Amino acid sequence: MHTAETTPTETTLTEAELRTQPETWRRAVALAPEHAASLPSAGESVLIVGCGTSWFMGMSYAKLREGAGQGVTDALLPTEVPADRPWDRIIALSRSGTTTEIVDLLRGTDTPSVLITAVAGGPASEHADAEIVLDFADEESVVQTRFATSALALLRASLGEDLTGAIADVEAVLAEEPAPELVDAEQITFLGTDWTKGLADEAALKMRESSQSWTESYYAMDYRHGPIAIAQPGRVTRMLGAAPEGLSAQVGETGALFVEDERDPMAQLAAVHLWAVRRSEARGLNPDRPRHLTRAVHLDS
Repeated sequence: MHTAETTPTETTLTEAELRTQPETWRRAVALAPEHAASLPSAGESVLIVGCGTSWFMGMSYAKLREGAGQGVTDALLPTEVPADRPWDRIIALSRSGTTTEIVDLLRGTDTPSVLITAVAGGPASEHADAEIVLDFADEESVVQTRFATSALALLRASLGEDLTGAIADVEAVLAEEPAPELVDAEQITFLGTDWTKGLADEAALKMRESSQSWTESYYAMDYRHGPIAIAQPGRVTRMLGAAPEGLSAQVGETGALFVEDERDPMAQLAAVHLWAVRRSEARGLNPDRPRHLTRAVHLDS
Protein backbone atom coordinates (compact mmCIF):
# COMPACT_ATOMS: atom_id res chain seq x y z
CA MET A 1 0.00 0.00 0.00
CA HIS A 2 1.31 3.46 -0.89
CA THR A 3 2.12 5.68 2.08
CA ALA A 4 2.24 9.46 2.08
CA GLU A 5 5.01 11.52 3.70
CA THR A 6 2.96 14.11 5.54
CA THR A 7 0.12 14.15 8.05
CA PRO A 8 -2.21 16.94 9.16
CA THR A 9 -0.69 19.24 11.77
CA GLU A 10 -3.75 19.16 14.06
CA THR A 11 -4.61 15.83 15.64
CA THR A 12 -8.23 15.07 16.44
CA LEU A 13 -9.24 13.35 19.66
CA THR A 14 -10.29 10.31 17.64
CA GLU A 15 -6.87 10.00 16.04
CA ALA A 16 -5.03 10.51 19.32
CA GLU A 17 -7.01 7.68 20.89
CA LEU A 18 -6.77 5.26 17.98
CA ARG A 19 -2.99 5.65 17.94
CA THR A 20 -2.75 4.24 21.47
CA GLN A 21 -3.92 0.81 20.30
CA PRO A 22 -0.54 -0.96 20.51
CA GLU A 23 -0.32 -0.16 24.23
CA THR A 24 -3.98 -0.85 25.01
CA TRP A 25 -3.71 -4.21 23.27
CA ARG A 26 -0.69 -5.11 25.41
CA ARG A 27 -2.56 -4.22 28.56
CA ALA A 28 -5.67 -6.13 27.47
CA VAL A 29 -3.62 -9.25 26.72
CA ALA A 30 -2.02 -9.02 30.16
CA LEU A 31 -5.48 -9.01 31.79
CA ALA A 32 -6.62 -12.28 30.22
CA PRO A 33 -4.98 -14.63 32.77
CA GLU A 34 -6.30 -12.54 35.68
CA HIS A 35 -9.88 -13.04 34.50
CA ALA A 36 -9.68 -16.65 33.34
CA ALA A 37 -12.28 -17.74 35.88
CA SER A 38 -14.84 -15.26 34.53
CA LEU A 39 -14.22 -15.99 30.86
CA PRO A 40 -15.50 -19.14 29.14
CA SER A 41 -13.84 -22.50 29.66
CA ALA A 42 -13.30 -24.93 26.82
CA GLY A 43 -16.46 -26.91 26.17
CA GLU A 44 -18.90 -24.30 27.45
CA SER A 45 -21.60 -22.98 25.15
CA VAL A 46 -21.33 -19.20 24.99
CA LEU A 47 -23.47 -16.27 23.94
CA ILE A 48 -21.66 -13.00 23.29
CA VAL A 49 -23.85 -9.92 22.92
CA GLY A 50 -23.26 -6.32 21.97
CA CYS A 51 -24.66 -3.51 19.86
CA GLY A 52 -23.07 -2.04 16.75
CA THR A 53 -19.29 -2.21 17.02
CA SER A 54 -19.46 -4.52 20.05
CA TRP A 55 -21.64 -6.96 18.10
CA PHE A 56 -19.11 -7.07 15.28
CA MET A 57 -16.29 -7.79 17.74
CA GLY A 58 -18.47 -10.54 19.17
CA MET A 59 -18.96 -12.04 15.72
CA SER A 60 -15.20 -12.25 15.27
CA TYR A 61 -14.69 -13.82 18.70
CA ALA A 62 -17.43 -16.37 18.10
CA LYS A 63 -15.79 -17.57 14.90
CA LEU A 64 -12.35 -17.69 16.53
CA ARG A 65 -13.61 -19.61 19.57
CA GLU A 66 -15.45 -22.21 17.51
CA GLY A 67 -12.47 -22.46 15.16
CA ALA A 68 -10.26 -23.18 18.17
CA GLY A 69 -12.55 -26.07 19.10
CA GLN A 70 -13.56 -24.51 22.42
CA GLY A 71 -17.31 -24.82 22.05
CA VAL A 72 -20.47 -23.51 20.42
CA THR A 73 -20.41 -19.71 20.43
CA ASP A 74 -23.19 -17.43 19.22
CA ALA A 75 -22.87 -13.68 18.65
CA LEU A 76 -26.18 -11.84 18.72
CA LEU A 77 -27.69 -8.46 19.23
CA PRO A 78 -29.21 -8.44 22.73
CA THR A 79 -32.66 -7.72 21.28
CA GLU A 80 -32.44 -10.81 19.05
CA VAL A 81 -31.59 -13.43 21.68
CA PRO A 82 -34.07 -16.37 21.58
CA ALA A 83 -35.82 -16.78 24.90
CA ASP A 84 -35.71 -20.59 24.82
CA ARG A 85 -32.08 -21.23 23.84
CA PRO A 86 -29.74 -22.17 26.72
CA TRP A 87 -26.08 -21.21 27.04
CA ASP A 88 -23.53 -21.94 29.76
CA ARG A 89 -22.20 -18.39 29.86
CA ILE A 90 -22.92 -14.92 28.49
CA ILE A 91 -20.33 -12.31 27.57
CA ALA A 92 -21.69 -8.78 27.23
CA LEU A 93 -19.67 -6.05 25.53
CA SER A 94 -20.55 -2.44 26.34
CA ARG A 95 -18.00 0.37 26.28
CA SER A 96 -20.08 2.60 28.56
CA GLY A 97 -21.72 -0.14 30.62
CA THR A 98 -24.99 1.73 30.16
CA THR A 99 -26.36 0.32 26.90
CA THR A 100 -30.08 -0.16 27.43
CA GLU A 101 -30.41 -3.45 25.58
CA ILE A 102 -27.44 -4.97 27.45
CA VAL A 103 -28.85 -3.90 30.82
CA ASP A 104 -32.22 -5.41 29.97
CA LEU A 105 -30.73 -8.71 28.82
CA LEU A 106 -28.51 -9.16 31.87
CA ARG A 107 -31.31 -8.20 34.22
CA GLY A 108 -33.53 -10.89 32.78
CA THR A 109 -31.18 -13.89 32.78
CA ASP A 110 -29.92 -16.38 35.35
CA THR A 111 -27.09 -17.55 33.07
CA PRO A 112 -23.62 -16.78 34.46
CA SER A 113 -22.43 -13.60 32.80
CA VAL A 114 -19.40 -11.36 32.45
CA LEU A 115 -19.47 -7.73 31.32
CA ILE A 116 -16.50 -6.31 29.42
CA THR A 117 -16.62 -2.53 29.67
CA ALA A 118 -14.48 0.58 29.88
CA VAL A 119 -16.39 2.10 32.81
CA ALA A 120 -16.66 0.29 36.12
CA GLY A 121 -19.84 0.15 38.16
CA GLY A 122 -22.33 1.12 35.46
CA PRO A 123 -25.95 -0.06 35.28
CA ALA A 124 -25.04 -3.22 33.36
CA SER A 125 -22.53 -4.28 36.00
CA GLU A 126 -25.30 -4.50 38.61
CA HIS A 127 -26.74 -7.46 36.71
CA ALA A 128 -23.51 -9.22 35.65
CA ASP A 129 -21.79 -11.90 37.73
CA ALA A 130 -18.35 -10.52 36.85
CA GLU A 131 -16.94 -7.38 35.29
CA ILE A 132 -13.74 -6.86 33.31
CA VAL A 133 -12.88 -3.18 33.12
CA LEU A 134 -10.67 -1.91 30.31
CA ASP A 135 -10.54 1.65 31.68
CA PHE A 136 -7.20 2.24 29.97
CA ALA A 137 -9.03 1.79 26.63
CA ASP A 138 -11.93 4.10 27.45
CA GLU A 139 -12.58 6.87 24.95
CA GLU A 140 -13.90 10.38 24.90
CA SER A 141 -14.54 10.06 21.19
CA VAL A 142 -17.97 8.96 20.00
CA VAL A 143 -16.64 6.58 17.36
CA GLN A 144 -15.14 3.46 18.94
CA THR A 145 -11.62 2.45 18.03
CA ARG A 146 -9.30 1.33 20.82
CA PHE A 147 -11.93 -0.09 23.19
CA ALA A 148 -13.34 -2.40 20.53
CA THR A 149 -10.00 -3.76 19.37
CA SER A 150 -8.68 -4.01 22.94
CA ALA A 151 -11.72 -6.05 23.97
CA LEU A 152 -11.12 -8.38 21.03
CA ALA A 153 -7.42 -8.58 21.96
CA LEU A 154 -8.44 -9.69 25.45
CA LEU A 155 -10.78 -12.31 24.05
CA ARG A 156 -8.23 -13.57 21.53
CA ALA A 157 -5.65 -13.91 24.30
CA SER A 158 -8.19 -15.83 26.39
CA LEU A 159 -8.31 -18.40 23.59
CA GLY A 160 -4.56 -18.92 23.88
CA GLU A 161 -3.52 -16.76 20.94
CA ASP A 162 -0.13 -15.06 20.99
CA LEU A 163 -0.74 -11.46 19.89
CA THR A 164 2.91 -10.41 19.76
CA GLY A 165 2.81 -10.32 15.97
CA ALA A 166 -0.51 -8.52 15.88
CA ILE A 167 0.83 -5.79 18.17
CA ALA A 168 3.92 -5.37 15.98
CA ASP A 169 1.64 -5.14 12.97
CA VAL A 170 -0.60 -2.47 14.50
CA GLU A 171 2.47 -0.40 15.34
CA ALA A 172 3.51 -0.65 11.70
CA VAL A 173 0.16 0.23 10.14
CA LEU A 174 -0.31 3.25 12.40
CA ALA A 175 3.06 4.58 11.22
CA GLU A 176 1.72 4.69 7.65
CA GLU A 177 -0.59 7.12 5.92
CA PRO A 178 -3.46 5.96 3.68
CA ALA A 179 -2.84 6.46 -0.02
CA PRO A 180 -4.58 9.40 -1.74
CA GLU A 181 -6.64 7.07 -3.93
CA LEU A 182 -8.10 5.56 -0.76
CA VAL A 183 -8.91 8.91 0.80
CA ASP A 184 -10.52 10.14 -2.41
CA ALA A 185 -12.43 6.96 -3.36
CA GLU A 186 -16.04 7.40 -4.42
CA GLN A 187 -17.22 4.21 -2.70
CA ILE A 188 -15.65 1.50 -0.51
CA THR A 189 -16.55 -2.15 -0.02
CA PHE A 190 -14.99 -4.21 2.77
CA LEU A 191 -14.69 -7.99 2.55
CA GLY A 192 -13.89 -10.70 5.07
CA THR A 193 -13.99 -14.45 5.58
CA ASP A 194 -14.60 -16.46 8.73
CA TRP A 195 -13.67 -14.29 11.75
CA THR A 196 -12.63 -11.33 9.61
CA LYS A 197 -16.19 -10.78 8.36
CA GLY A 198 -16.97 -9.10 11.69
CA LEU A 199 -13.95 -6.87 11.13
CA ALA A 200 -15.17 -6.05 7.62
CA ASP A 201 -18.58 -5.07 8.99
CA GLU A 202 -16.88 -2.92 11.61
CA ALA A 203 -14.59 -1.29 9.03
CA ALA A 204 -17.60 -0.32 6.93
CA LEU A 205 -19.34 1.08 10.00
CA LYS A 206 -16.29 3.10 11.05
CA MET A 207 -16.02 4.66 7.61
CA ARG A 208 -19.73 5.52 7.55
CA GLU A 209 -19.71 6.98 11.05
CA SER A 210 -16.55 9.05 10.64
CA SER A 211 -16.83 10.31 7.08
CA GLN A 212 -20.45 9.77 5.96
CA SER A 213 -19.11 7.53 3.20
CA TRP A 214 -20.97 5.04 1.07
CA THR A 215 -19.62 1.72 2.35
CA GLU A 216 -20.73 -1.89 2.17
CA SER A 217 -19.43 -5.17 3.62
CA TYR A 218 -19.73 -8.79 2.50
CA TYR A 219 -18.26 -12.24 2.82
CA ALA A 220 -15.51 -12.35 0.23
CA MET A 221 -16.89 -15.29 -1.73
CA ASP A 222 -20.44 -13.95 -1.73
CA TYR A 223 -19.20 -10.63 -3.12
CA ARG A 224 -18.92 -12.34 -6.50
CA HIS A 225 -22.60 -13.30 -6.39
CA GLY A 226 -23.96 -9.85 -7.14
CA PRO A 227 -22.36 -7.12 -5.02
CA ILE A 228 -19.31 -6.93 -7.30
CA ALA A 229 -21.61 -5.16 -9.75
CA ILE A 230 -20.97 -1.95 -7.79
CA ALA A 231 -17.23 -2.07 -8.50
CA GLN A 232 -15.86 0.39 -11.05
CA PRO A 233 -12.99 2.85 -11.52
CA GLY A 234 -12.69 5.27 -8.61
CA ARG A 235 -14.06 2.78 -6.11
CA VAL A 236 -12.20 0.52 -3.65
CA THR A 237 -12.64 -3.08 -2.56
CA ARG A 238 -10.70 -3.66 0.68
CA MET A 239 -10.04 -7.20 1.88
CA LEU A 240 -9.46 -7.88 5.57
CA GLY A 241 -7.54 -11.13 5.92
CA ALA A 242 -6.52 -13.46 3.10
CA ALA A 243 -8.42 -13.08 -0.17
CA PRO A 244 -9.87 -16.12 -1.96
CA GLU A 245 -7.90 -17.16 -5.01
CA GLY A 246 -8.74 -15.15 -8.11
CA LEU A 247 -10.69 -12.42 -6.35
CA SER A 248 -8.06 -9.72 -6.81
CA ALA A 249 -7.96 -10.32 -10.56
CA GLN A 250 -11.73 -10.38 -10.84
CA VAL A 251 -12.07 -7.04 -9.04
CA GLY A 252 -9.21 -5.64 -11.12
CA GLU A 253 -11.19 -6.39 -14.28
CA THR A 254 -13.90 -3.99 -13.08
CA GLY A 255 -11.44 -1.09 -12.83
CA ALA A 256 -11.89 -0.83 -9.06
CA LEU A 257 -8.86 -0.80 -6.78
CA PHE A 258 -8.41 -4.04 -4.82
CA VAL A 259 -6.46 -3.68 -1.57
CA GLU A 260 -5.19 -6.52 0.62
CA ASP A 261 -2.55 -6.86 3.31
CA GLU A 262 -0.72 -9.81 4.88
CA ARG A 263 -0.63 -8.29 8.38
CA ASP A 264 -2.89 -9.33 11.24
CA PRO A 265 -6.51 -8.51 10.29
CA MET A 266 -7.12 -6.67 13.57
CA ALA A 267 -4.16 -4.44 12.75
CA GLN A 268 -5.68 -3.91 9.33
CA LEU A 269 -8.81 -2.65 11.06
CA ALA A 270 -6.69 -0.11 12.93
CA ALA A 271 -5.39 1.07 9.56
CA VAL A 272 -9.02 1.60 8.52
CA HIS A 273 -9.49 3.73 11.65
CA LEU A 274 -6.79 6.11 10.43
CA TRP A 275 -8.10 5.99 6.88
CA ALA A 276 -11.56 6.97 8.13
CA VAL A 277 -10.12 9.97 9.98
CA ARG A 278 -8.21 11.15 6.91
CA ARG A 279 -11.27 10.70 4.73
CA SER A 280 -13.36 12.68 7.19
CA GLU A 281 -10.82 15.50 7.22
CA ALA A 282 -10.65 15.52 3.42
CA ARG A 283 -14.42 16.01 3.32
CA GLY A 284 -14.30 18.91 5.74
CA LEU A 285 -15.86 16.88 8.54
CA ASN A 286 -14.82 16.51 12.17
CA PRO A 287 -14.42 12.82 13.10
CA ASP A 288 -14.83 13.78 16.76
CA ARG A 289 -18.41 14.87 16.05
CA PRO A 290 -20.07 12.25 13.82
CA ARG A 291 -23.53 13.12 12.58
CA HIS A 292 -26.53 11.86 14.59
CA LEU A 293 -24.37 9.85 17.02
CA THR A 294 -23.69 9.91 20.75
CA ARG A 295 -21.13 8.04 22.83
CA ALA A 296 -23.75 5.66 24.27
CA VAL A 297 -27.29 4.81 23.20
CA HIS A 298 -29.96 4.94 25.90
CA LEU A 299 -33.46 3.93 24.85
CA ASP A 300 -36.73 4.90 26.51
CA SER A 301 -38.32 1.93 28.21
